[in-house]
Amino acid sequence: MNLSTLLLQRASAGRPVRVGLIGAGKFGSMVLAQAQRIEGMHVVGVADLNVGRARASLARVGWPEERYAATSLGDAVRTGRTCVTDDAGALAACDEIECIIEATGHPIVGVRHALAAIDAGKHVVMVNVEADVLCGPLLAERARRKGVVYSMAYGDQPAIICELVDWARSCGFELTSAGKGMNFEPRYRYSTPDTVWGFFGWSEEEVRKGDFNPKMYNSFTDGTKAAIEMAAVANGTGLDCPDDGLAFPPTGLQDLARVFRPVSDGGRLPRSGLVDIAASQEPDGREVPNNIRYGVFVTFKATSEYTRDCFRQYGLLTDPSGWYGSMWRPFHMIGLETSVSVLSAALRGEPTGCSKEFRGDAVATAKSDLAPGDMLDGEGGYAVWANAIPASRSLALGALPIGLAQNVKLKRPVAKDQIVSFDDVELTEDLDVLALRREMEAAARPSAQKAA
Repeated sequence: MNLSTLLLQRASAGRPVRVGLIGAGKFGSMVLAQAQRIEGMHVVGVADLNVGRARASLARVGWPEERYAATSLGDAVRTGRTCVTDDAGALAACDEIECIIEATGHPIVGVRHALAAIDAGKHVVMVNVEADVLCGPLLAERARRKGVVYSMAYGDQPAIICELVDWARSCGFELTSAGKGMNFEPRYRYSTPDTVWGFFGWSEEEVRKGDFNPKMYNSFTDGTKAAIEMAAVANGTGLDCPDDGLAFPPTGLQDLARVFRPVSDGGRLPRSGLVDIAASQEPDGREVPNNIRYGVFVTFKATSEYTRDCFRQYGLLTDPSGWYGSMWRPFHMIGLETSVSVLSAALRGEPTGCSKEFRGDAVATAKSDLAPGDMLDGEGGYAVWANAIPASRSLALGALPIGLAQNVKLKRPVAKDQIVSFDDVELTEDLDVLALRREMEAAARPSAQKAA
């Protein structure tokens, strides 16, 4: 039975799926744009440190003011309206709310919000991939023990990639690789918040008209967001990050199966079973024809000559041998689709992608030669970019995850393109989240040593 039918049954019974949203930025606004039109789903509360911004987001996406005029969460439950608050903890404490959407994008607070929601017996839809890569496998295990769902956010690329991986495996194909498209050139790696708009292709006038965060968009540009998302996919699917990080081979739709197959069979992958990115730009800046900049993909291999013949007979895009094929989705609509995760958790008890093991990591890497006393400014900043590497290598190096690289002082020099280690920095804040990360690493270390 599909989600919309199950939801209508809940609505008819007078038991809407009650939701709390933390974070009313771009992603949260997209969630709200659709939520008001989904019968049987009730956004009880929206929490944001900037209440004015949250109200402005609701107005911008078309909510009538009376719909978010509830004076308290209790009033919202009774009246069917929405309460806007700056207290995220109140959403977790509200008994009637059954699912929390964490959309702040901040790794430290995201981990705290997820833990609070799980401890309160609520499902969590983790839009915050940064927090998920930092501590996701541990959070998922905590949720499992509590009997609630911890889920990636449908509409965001990691969850949709996980869906394609599940499709390929459920069909019995030999999975080769998975990834997404992205606008990337090697020179983008060293982009900063000062240079990002030129790389992103937007004019100063376009930037002035929009509510755009330069650090966030710089994370998209310098490859950090790609590293975070591909590490999340590795943790959710059992695929691996390449040993030296993502290669970003320029690839159009017609070449997915040819490029994302092993080198031994003529492709660009060191081996099967890896995640990577299909860049939409050539290194010299030329756009790749038929690129999948906004899409996601999997490549897979036929298991017999009969299956290979079927690939050809039914028009699948394959490599020249016909053995490798690709399946893709051309677009993702992020928050506009996230209700699928909420309803899957609440109505089916199933995540739309979930971190199952600590298999990939997004680690801080120097953008330039850094000196003792320099401050790391986190994702999308001036100092570091994130590299996606196997968790086993991250553990062996003592690598600093990008989620802990914000407002941190270096105590040793780090050369350009060198991975920053825990030993290179002074960690004096957010020790609660650091302890959770260390707990997750300790649990993963025996299996990582065995794999090595």
